[in-house]
Amino acid sequence: MGAHVFVAGGLSAVGLPYARRIGAEAIQVFVSNPRGWAPSAGDARADEAFRASCAEAKMPVFVHAPYLINFGSPTETTRERSAASVQHSLARGRRIGARGVVVHAGSAVDEGQHDVALKVMRELVLPVLDSLGADDPTLLIEPTAGGGKPLAATVEDLEPLFAALDHHPRLGVCLDTCHAFAAGHDLATPGGVRRTLNRLVRIVGRGRLQLIHANDSKDPVGSGRDRHANIGAGMIGTEPFGELFRHPATRGVPVVIETAGDVETHSRDLATLRSLRDR
Repeated sequence: MGAHVFVAGGLSAVGLPYARRIGAEAIQVFVSNPRGWAPSAGDARADEAFRASCAEAKMPVFVHAPYLINFGSPTETTRERSAASVQHSLARGRRIGARGVVVHAGSAVDEGQHDVALKVMRELVLPVLDSLGADDPTLLIEPTAGGGKPLAATVEDLEPLFAALDHHPRLGVCLDTCHAFAAGHDLATPGGVRRTLNRLVRIVGRGRLQLIHANDSKDPVGSGRDRHANIGAGMIGTEPFGELFRHPATRGVPVVIETAGDVETHSRDLATLRSLRDR
């Protein structure tokens, strides 16, 4: 169990102390401005110190790539910047010992451009995947909440995307519970989580699910709106998260929260999830 933590001021100086205060056992971070294109070179010594501290604590690390990435953009510059941003996130991820880099594939902005966007992803992302070595993070596609014309929102959307990338062995999935719910997967209904995870495994294969974002949803199922709520305080409710932990596909998969709040709120969210996991 862990959390996304903000690291303005330094990975080790800010991110790790906060993770420890809330009792996190895993951590997700940004390694550059999440809403900008300019890559952050970081500090090699600080990155190594962070890597060593996380390794000593046996704390899995994940990087979330910038939100601007969009392989469905009609603008060539945006597509090229998207590929460069993915490469940068993977490179910094390797330096800090990250297991995976989480990426939103983007949206096909123009009507009828979904297939074209998948071809663009193949052209720009497949060479990046081929370049990854054993010490590099895995690229984790995170389906979005379904607004607009997303390349990946539902579990079913992952089938053509994975096919476009040849089901590459360095390709995985980050499942966000709020996104899945907003995209139309009714996780709140008894058995809804099990059915969704069964479909995910059938489509992408066993072992592809490598990270879970555990977030409740402020909006109803199928809303297409990405508004996170604290665990048990939204439309998904508490019990479906217990069902999440009972599914074999989630065994050993790190879980991080991306909920609003402070130390007290985040500690409470993690405590709630642990109680469901440990039943």
